[in-house]
Amino acid sequence: MPSPPLPIRNGVSASRCRVIPGQWQNLLHFLTLRFPDVGIDVWRQRLHDGLVSNELGTTLHAEASVQAGDMICYYREVPEEAILHTGNIDIIYEDENLLVVDKPHLVPVMPAGRFLRESLLVRLRQQTGITDLAPLHRLDRDTAGLVMCAKHIGSRDAYAALFRERCIDKVYEVVAPHRELDWPYTHTSLLVAGEPFFRVREVPGEPNSETKITLLKRLGDNSLYQAEPVTGRKHQLRVHFASLGMPILFDRCYPELHDQPDNPAQALQLLARSLRFIDPFNGCEQYFQSHLNLSFAN
Repeated sequence: MPSPPLPIRNGVSASRCRVIPGQWQNLLHFLTLRFPDVGIDVWRQRLHDGLVSNELGTTLHAEASVQAGDMICYYREVPEEAILHTGNIDIIYEDENLLVVDKPHLVPVMPAGRFLRESLLVRLRQQTGITDLAPLHRLDRDTAGLVMCAKHIGSRDAYAALFRERCIDKVYEVVAPHRELDWPYTHTSLLVAGEPFFRVREVPGEPNSETKITLLKRLGDNSLYQAEPVTGRKHQLRVHFASLGMPILFDRCYPELHDQPDNPAQALQLLARSLRFIDPFNGCEQYFQSHLNLSFAN
């Protein structure tokens, strides 16, 4: 039988890793070599603080023996984590199954890298007290707007199926350089993995991505556009706009990669504006609209 999930601490779930074959002196030796970027001092402190256990929740110490196949569970901590958003996350809608929120710019949906407590998931768990909360889709960290979350395990699959089967109408707003095209315009392309690993690129071939774009308003040298992704490929909107010669304002990844620090005053001008779908639990049409606005849309 699978082991029950470990408790959530301060909104953070336990991470898991399986011991790989090797000559491990003890648990500390394995963890230090398995995760060299963390460092021996951090692992020694986590072990001392009781933040490392087996999958049954039994606390493990630094000198514990390990063998290939053992499951090690641990709670991550990110020292000196930058504050990305002050105040509570805006909740747009809530019922017994679903939570819809407005994700601010620069906040990652899931814990990753240098952001843990500041991720949308951890902040919402702390804000609502719902430990089973799970985002049903992702927005890029630089993108703002609507994110749907399942409130319990029993509602996850039904809502996730809506995304898999393209049963959700998603509308975004974009500020990008003005261009004269035959509006509304539909862009299709074949998107594949790019370099570095988190980017994607267009290549010749049978299209696997499609975006409908409408010009909403001229803003001098820029314009406000409405974008409706028919498909949901990674970075689809960002790549499509860049490919059309009108990269989204303040995009740090496309068309070129710019290693720039976070700057809220120059946030990516991409907003997940609305979501429309038939609720799988009550059969009613649901329509949600973000309360946020792009700062360069006026």
